Amino acid sequence: MAEENKTLVTEFILTGLTDRPGLQVPLLLVFLVIYLITLLGNLGLIFLMEEPLLRKPMYLFLGTLAFADACSSSSVTPKMLIHFLAKNHMISLFECMAQFYFFGSSATTECFLLMVMAYDRYIAIRNPFLYPVVISNNLCIQFIGVSYFLGFLHSAIHVGLLFRLAFCRSNIIHYFYCEILQLFKISCTDPTVNTLLVLIFSTFIQGFTFMTIMVSYTHVLFVILKRKSERGRSKAFSTCSAHLLSLSLFYGTLFFMYVRPGSGLSEDHDKMYSLFTQ
Repeated sequence: MAEENKTLVTEFILTGLTDRPGLQVPLLLVFLVIYLITLLGNLGLIFLMEEPLLRKPMYLFLGTLAFADACSSSSVTPKMLIHFLAKNHMISLFECMAQFYFFGSSATTECFLLMVMAYDRYIAIRNPFLYPVVISNNLCIQFIGVSYFLGFLHSAIHVGLLFRLAFCRSNIIHYFYCEILQLFKISCTDPTVNTLLVLIFSTFIQGFTFMTIMVSYTHVLFVILKRKSERGRSKAFSTCSAHLLSLSLFYGTLFFMYVRPGSGLSEDHDKMYSLFTQ
């Protein structure tokens, strides 16, 4: 009996967003439309980089951010859409780790890209004449390269540490993708080290990038307020408010999922919050 209980799990079952049959098709249609719109929008931004006139730092940042966002949503959404109609919700251990790796690396890359984009906008508004000198295409490419490198490295650390865990308690993941904290819950190896590192890395990465973004936008707002042109101030404020709203949704979800202490909320709430990062 003891040997049976220690049988290692190599496949998992994803429970998905809901187990109510009547909601499967409506949810499939809703998320399929959202995914296609998001994907087409991101591809449009990526193809804009092919235009010679748009090969400037701001558009390079936008294009690479769009690519990271497309990777992030594509690592999770297609599998989720298939599970809405399929009876088989199995996913192998390798697929599970690969899914988390690509999702985690893309989300981390987005954090760093959003940070350097905020710095880019600060320089552009504060010193518009010196902007082409300070933010050159070469520096832009270096920023992008470092952002992707840190994203890949961050996820690689967590995936590497997943190999120290054994899964034998259950093979059911009460989620719609292989979310790392859910894997810890079904591990029969003590995941304290893994959990602690997730908290430390998440707090540092999200805290550092978010604070840098806030400092950059605070300086931007001070520069805008000094301008005499009411039209220029209004345009700049509307642009900043749109950026800050999207940043609040993105970072608010990440902080809530990975940095907050256990609050006792239901898993259904966590599923809903995590949809904002897709």
